[in-house]
Amino acid sequence: MVAFIDEHRDTYGVEPMCAVLPIAPSTYFLRKAQQQHPETRSARARRDEELRREIRRVWDEHQQVYGPRKVWRQLRREGVRVARCTVERLMGEMGLRGAARGRAWKITTQSEAAGTPPPDRVDRQFTATRPNQLWVADFTYVATGRGFVYVAFVIDVFARRIVGGRVSASLATAFVLDALEQAIYDRRGAGVEDLVHHSDGGTQYLSMRYTDRLAEAGIEPSVGSRGDSYDNALAESVIGLFKTEVIQRKGPWRHLEAVEFATLTWVDWFNTRRLLEPIRYVPPAEYEARYYEQLYRHAAIDAALTVDADAGAPRSSTRDANGVAAGGYSSLHRPTIVVPGASYEVELPSIAGTFTVVAEFTGGRSSASPFNNEVDAKAAERLQDVLRRLQNEVLSAEGTSGRLTHTNSSPTNPGWLR
Repeated sequence: MVAFIDEHRDTYGVEPMCAVLPIAPSTYFLRKAQQQHPETRSARARRDEELRREIRRVWDEHQQVYGPRKVWRQLRREGVRVARCTVERLMGEMGLRGAARGRAWKITTQSEAAGTPPPDRVDRQFTATRPNQLWVADFTYVATGRGFVYVAFVIDVFARRIVGGRVSASLATAFVLDALEQAIYDRRGAGVEDLVHHSDGGTQYLSMRYTDRLAEAGIEPSVGSRGDSYDNALAESVIGLFKTEVIQRKGPWRHLEAVEFATLTWVDWFNTRRLLEPIRYVPPAEYEARYYEQLYRHAAIDAALTVDADAGAPRSSTRDANGVAAGGYSSLHRPTIVVPGASYEVELPSIAGTFTVVAEFTGGRSSASPFNNEVDAKAAERLQDVLRRLQNEVLSAEGTSGRLTHTNSSPTNPGWLR
């Protein structure tokens, strides 16, 4: 309103326009005075001005797809204290909106009646307790000026991380097989045992080449029922985000190369920066890094330092994945606090020897691909810190002597710590 009056005041004057518009002359002149002297504005007005800049920055940095809820969550992650209703109010005043899903589709699932497909091992329970426990795969179409192109994804259910992707102008099996190969390569070294691969009943996923590759990699196939999107709901959900946040917002698309570049950019942002509600509003890469960090820390803490009191010889034992001690403890022991909330036991007798902690783990590769499983360097640093603290706690006990050693096979990609 003030801007409109400024634009036409030389022609019509302020008071005549205020008599027609729903604004008093005193209000107009007050706003003008506050523009010239911002310090005279109220505390709320000054705070709103600061928040508008922060909201605009977050909205622009995240591809302009966040609504008030995600913007509010991101501001909280950055340490900006603001109410969610305030973010909603200011985004409404600024005309900022998040991406909303539409309803338009093309049928891409072509099932074959011949043959018996693999059973549905998921049964719509899209949950996983660790990475590389359950993958879901699907693909979608994108209309371009040169015809349809197709985009395939392979998603790790644990953190909703996209581990494989491919853009192609053909629906041939090689197209989805390339996405699977990328996922297997990305997760190499992290272990794919006891892994289930779930997809719909499309001919690409039921082809001999695809199923043979799954068998070769030791991956169990799982196929949902025909024509039922709920049987592959998690993959459909991620693809829905992709269509809403990229395809519908940034089109029309001229050719395959444009779609491929936009897809790679979005996948990198999705894996490393996008906040996801199902994993407590953190990015997938950060969620996985926290899992491995906790796993490595527990592996170091739970490594039992046990000494045979009779023979006087050192012996090491570790806990398995379920936290059960393999070697057990001696009858003479005391609890020693290593980190808050964690403890282990060490014998009291005065015995000279070498105490060894063995913590085994593997990590993924590190490269420029957006489908990486990078090992968090901070996790390795924290593990080394835990080992040092462990040594100080154990060997500072009265009458106990020995040393704790550990080696690192690589500065950035640890494979063994001893």
